[in-house]
Amino acid sequence: MTLQSPKDLPSVIAITALFLAVAVNLSLSEVNDGTTKDRANNDSRLAGSSADLRKNPRDTKTQPHKLESLRSLLESASAVHVCDRASFSKEAEMQGPSAPIVAPVITSPAGAAAVEQRSQGTRPPAALVESFDGLGAGFEGPQGTATLRNPSDNSLAVGKNHIFQIVNTRMAVFTKKGKQFNVTGKALYGPVPTNTLFKGFGGMCEATNNGDAVVRYDQLADRWLVVMPIFRRAPMRPDQLPPGRSGEAAQVSAPGRPGQPGAAEPLFVPPPQFGQPPQPRPPDQPGQPTLPGQQSQPRTPDAQGPYSMCYAISASADPLGSYYRYEFLRPLFPDYPRPAIWPDGYYVPTSTGDDVIQKHACVVDRAKMLKGEPATEQCVIIDGVNFLNNADLDGKRLPPPGAPNIMMAAGGTQLKKVLEDDGIITWKFHVDWKNPANTKVIGPEKISVAPYHYLCDGQLTNCVPQPGTDRRLDAQGDKIMARLVYRRIGDRESIVGLHSVNASSGGGGVRWYEFRIGKDRNVSLYQQGTYAPDGFYRWIASPAIDRYGGIGIGYSFGGTPNFAGQRFAGRLAKDPLGRLTLQETILAEGEAAQNAMRWEDYTQTAIDPSDDCTIWYVGDYIKKGAASYSSRIGALRMPGCVGRY
Repeated sequence: MTLQSPKDLPSVIAITALFLAVAVNLSLSEVNDGTTKDRANNDSRLAGSSADLRKNPRDTKTQPHKLESLRSLLESASAVHVCDRASFSKEAEMQGPSAPIVAPVITSPAGAAAVEQRSQGTRPPAALVESFDGLGAGFEGPQGTATLRNPSDNSLAVGKNHIFQIVNTRMAVFTKKGKQFNVTGKALYGPVPTNTLFKGFGGMCEATNNGDAVVRYDQLADRWLVVMPIFRRAPMRPDQLPPGRSGEAAQVSAPGRPGQPGAAEPLFVPPPQFGQPPQPRPPDQPGQPTLPGQQSQPRTPDAQGPYSMCYAISASADPLGSYYRYEFLRPLFPDYPRPAIWPDGYYVPTSTGDDVIQKHACVVDRAKMLKGEPATEQCVIIDGVNFLNNADLDGKRLPPPGAPNIMMAAGGTQLKKVLEDDGIITWKFHVDWKNPANTKVIGPEKISVAPYHYLCDGQLTNCVPQPGTDRRLDAQGDKIMARLVYRRIGDRESIVGLHSVNASSGGGGVRWYEFRIGKDRNVSLYQQGTYAPDGFYRWIASPAIDRYGGIGIGYSFGGTPNFAGQRFAGRLAKDPLGRLTLQETILAEGEAAQNAMRWEDYTQTAIDPSDDCTIWYVGDYIKKGAASYSSRIGALRMPGCVGRY
């Protein structure tokens, strides 16, 4: 109802009071997903406000002011309840209202055990030289506190003096000990909504605070890159492109804002806000999702406008400084972006939906963006492929001039119940900024590897057991995880990738690969291994390559009697092939069980540019008594890395 005159006020108040009462009742029956404390606080205030409005509905002198003051409270309550319902519906769809959670059957194909490592390495563990809590339960920064929704979608980037973290819809910046700061882990900024980067920019990037945002540090230029997808369709536009087809030439995305990027704009600093509610999920994700345990979100039936991908690139080495902002229209849903640094562009593959086997491989003009000039984005569609990752550069040694970026995906297809495979699929992505008609993706080509079975049959499955509860955690076992890492040492070019697989012990392991790129740019397998030193679970991992050629891998660790936490293992360049020779380093010990299935859709590693060998890593754990997850950020050094600031 719209308030047209003072005589309408009692009706508006009555309806508002009824809504408040319903909101209070809703909270009593909805699942707890980490928003309990904020919800309880809101409910208490909502109940009092509702009673007050019902008691004095015709007090036209004071009630308009009270009604206005409730606006932000209603928005907070709505955000909390939308988030709760989304989490609840996914799990209710999977298990039914009272069905027990069924333990997965862990099977491993013939030949998989031959590459399993069934004991920890004998070298001393990597040294944990820094460790602190990032965004999550218990975090308080200059901009207050925030309740974050599940899953966390951890992203981390490390520069010479700063650490930049994004967790789903919130971001924060921390100090890094060195020339500028004498301590690591002090919060300088945050938590703030990720779309704060786009304040004043206009369009969907400013209007929408979306999850799945990712931060990268471009060590070649000493700049920061933030990529934020927009899952909500905008109104229809005359310049929006229709969806292309697989095999067609690259499409040049339409710019989202006129005259973009404009001048670099200083990062906005919001005032402190405590108890920031979780961001409500967008209502119009296309067919999201239809795998077991997934629930489609309600959509506007006639929604035909574009989606968007938003880019913010810092104008200097200071992540708290100014940013150039860009928006590009996307005809297809831009889920799960995995940005990668490459000399000729920022490559960003996305998934167009969980009910289709299709991916969108895009690249933006890095050189133009670094200068704050008008830039373009080119995209190609690839059908029949699993989640893509583009090679992400570690270090400053460049690939040969004009070398195409390498894309990879795991084999198999969860939607078709093809859960085992013996190959990794590769493509070569060459972009031509002068003539997009020459942009091409060559592939797919299969690289034979040891057979594997997706951990617990793939994503959104009840997998990892926790002590004291029948609630199991998701494994995301159907995909290569971020990052797909490229490193050039001398004339040797390596790519390291990994995914989560069933182990013959009955638990879960990290299957990792090192590939080599030949002078003809063809990719071949150099070594592989499945790290499964016991019967527990290691999953959702992220790798890095240090400047000596050592490989470090961070991952979640769990399985009864262990609560889920974070660990790290690695190897030196000349160690026996297929072995992680370092004993495990414990970054975070879990202290309690999580009561939701989704467990961090990804973790993240980052190489420290100060020494090119310290490996930073972030992942989640649950503190004792906490209602939601905390993230733990650590810096690890393998033998030979002396570190410097």
